[in-house]
Amino acid sequence: MTSISYTPPLFGISINPTVKNTQLAFTLAQVADTTGFDFITIQDHPYNPTFLDTWTLLAAIGARTQQVRLLPNVVNLPLRPPAMLAKAAATLDILTGGRMELGLGAGAFWEGVVSYGGPARTPGEAVRALEESIQVIRALWQPVAPGHTVSFAGKFYQLNDAQPGPTPVHSIGIWLGVMRQRMLGLTGRLADGWIISAPYVPPENVLPLQAAIDDAAQSAGRSTTAIRRAYNLAGAILRPGAPAMMPRRRGIITPPSAQRSQNNTLVSWIYVGSSAHPRRGGRGALMGRFFGNVIVRP
Repeated sequence: MTSISYTPPLFGISINPTVKNTQLAFTLAQVADTTGFDFITIQDHPYNPTFLDTWTLLAAIGARTQQVRLLPNVVNLPLRPPAMLAKAAATLDILTGGRMELGLGAGAFWEGVVSYGGPARTPGEAVRALEESIQVIRALWQPVAPGHTVSFAGKFYQLNDAQPGPTPVHSIGIWLGVMRQRMLGLTGRLADGWIISAPYVPPENVLPLQAAIDDAAQSAGRSTTAIRRAYNLAGAILRPGAPAMMPRRRGIITPPSAQRSQNNTLVSWIYVGSSAHPRRGGRGALMGRFFGNVIVRP
């Protein structure tokens, strides 16, 4: 019988970064840390006036947790220069003892990006800028001798005799939140992880995108298992006998529906925001039910 390589799935939560839910974010982070979740992730939309800054919130959560890993889901690259992202990610990795991962997004909601002084990029420009950002970030993470400098001449980003550092505690993975074909090819060639969301990519559409990543990885001489796959899920976990819920938008999973991944490298985030009804036990209790009833450890 042929032996099949199996990578156990990881599980995380996506915390809503709204200002009104600040204390809730800290509460959920501590629950995730103590119950055994693998990741805490936070979306990044700086132009949303109701949102806290994602990076600052991740740092505050990192200071309040001990085990759980941290991941922006995903960073808005057009508004965050990659050289400073490299510095910020390495710093947070050091401060948290090696618990930082970096999710990058090429940009979306361009009207919001432009309103904050960012560029409006074409799809082709977004691909090239994202690839350049990966090169810049990794160049600044490399351990180097004192006084050593690095330079990079890209169309969108440049380094001019820059001194790398600090070096992260561990090898920080770069995860890309992308869906288009050229972006999938970039993921297969250069990324450590891939993130998509059920409202935008339903389960029946996942496998063709996975195949595109696998083809690009193999063409680049990489193992397809070198790229982990993450799926943002949004839904509700109800008590037995609770009334059925009708989702207000697509991609929301409600009982009795259930989905199982066919890819053994999948990471799942469950979104925990303001939709968890306090009379059903609150968000922390919802997370506890999810961990106890859904997550299966080998």
